[in-house]
Amino acid sequence: MINLVLFGPPGAGKGTQATFLAKEYQLIHLSTGDILREEIAENTEIGQITRDIICRGELVPDEIVIELIRHKLDKNPTANGFLFDGFPRTVPQAEALDTLLVHYGRSVSAMLSLEVEKEELINRLMNRGTTSGRSDDSNRLVIENRIEVYNQKTAPLIHYYQSAGKYEAINGIGSIDDITRRLKSCIESLPKNRKSR
Repeated sequence: MINLVLFGPPGAGKGTQATFLAKEYQLIHLSTGDILREEIAENTEIGQITRDIICRGELVPDEIVIELIRHKLDKNPTANGFLFDGFPRTVPQAEALDTLLVHYGRSVSAMLSLEVEKEELINRLMNRGTTSGRSDDSNRLVIENRIEVYNQKTAPLIHYYQSAGKYEAINGIGSIDDITRRLKSCIESLPKNRKSR
């Protein structure tokens, strides 16, 4: 059993890599971005609340995200493990995730952090914006704000997981296959006691 946090700034390639890793290790892929976009598309109460927040490039409040994750964990009690993509984004979310996982007799095995420089992130997101139809990927100012929010509020998670001995930095530059190989190599090298809970 393995529970992974896939980490990195907007445009680092988390979604692309998460798809491969979830299939390879038979994990439930929990992307908070996808979950929130589903809520918005279905025009739920949460979707209505979060639509404007996301369009401004800001983070959705912790209590909303944590409740969505709790619901997904409840629906998959016998899962081989989970791959968290876009969550946690703040230290309070990481603490809440630890508490949630303890309830299910689980823990985070590792936080895999994709490292990519700012200009590369902006270029990737602007390119994605031309094909994805996502409004938050087509405006450079919004993209820069998202990266700044990440640096201020999300990057402190690195210290949180470093302190727990669970932080793994991965070079996020190169071909998709190259990055996948680096991630798999890291996962395969995790101590067994970090994969068994």
